[in-house]
Amino acid sequence: MKLNLKIWRQKDAKSKGEMKDYPINGIEGDMSFLEMLDVLNEELINKGEEPVQFDHDCREGICGSCSLQINGEPHGPDRLVTTCQLHMRKFNDGDTIVIEPFRATAFPVIKDLVIDRSAFDRIQQVGGYVSVNTSGNTVDANATPIEKENADDSFYAATCIGCGACVAACKNASAMLFTSAKVSQFALLPQGKVEATERVQNMVRQMDLEGFGNCTNTGACEVECPKGISLENIARMNREYLSANVKG
Repeated sequence: MKLNLKIWRQKDAKSKGEMKDYPINGIEGDMSFLEMLDVLNEELINKGEEPVQFDHDCREGICGSCSLQINGEPHGPDRLVTTCQLHMRKFNDGDTIVIEPFRATAFPVIKDLVIDRSAFDRIQQVGGYVSVNTSGNTVDANATPIEKENADDSFYAATCIGCGACVAACKNASAMLFTSAKVSQFALLPQGKVEATERVQNMVRQMDLEGFGNCTNTGACEVECPKGISLENIARMNREYLSANVKG
């Protein structure tokens, strides 16, 4: 395939960025989107030009670091896949592909297509954990019966990889889907009940402090989420938050 790439280039966090055109040839349909970018960067390096910086790690849809806005959609035109799982057969010969970083105040651009998602880390740090009794009187987790529906819902919530597609898809740049998934995976289990009140209050407070917007129930976050995290988690977090504040 022959393609025209329009890619956001930005020297650093303080510099003004711009879109630049890069024609590219010889792209195969079985290539992943990141492999296509690898081909482009090899060409740029051979010409003595600065390669395009983008995040990646596992390239297996697990780490969530490869997040790109492709033709206006987080992770591109496919569904339930990350950018690294997107294949070039989703595009046609002669297509123009616009590639940008995720756009949100809480996700500042570091360079080119690389963004700073440490806001998610800080939300996790204030409540995304359970305290473990290491006194020698610990109880085997398997000794606590859990309803299968709750166990399944907790597992599904825990599949969130923190890529930020929900934020990028939301017109308000809301992180409610991410935060609610992290709250839900603990709220549904007995081990998470002890710190439930503090967890939801602290995580919602930190989410607001990071500058994420409010949820207005558009639903774009669930549609674009590569793991299909459900909006039901947002409803659950709202119930947890209301209950925590009433108890408080």
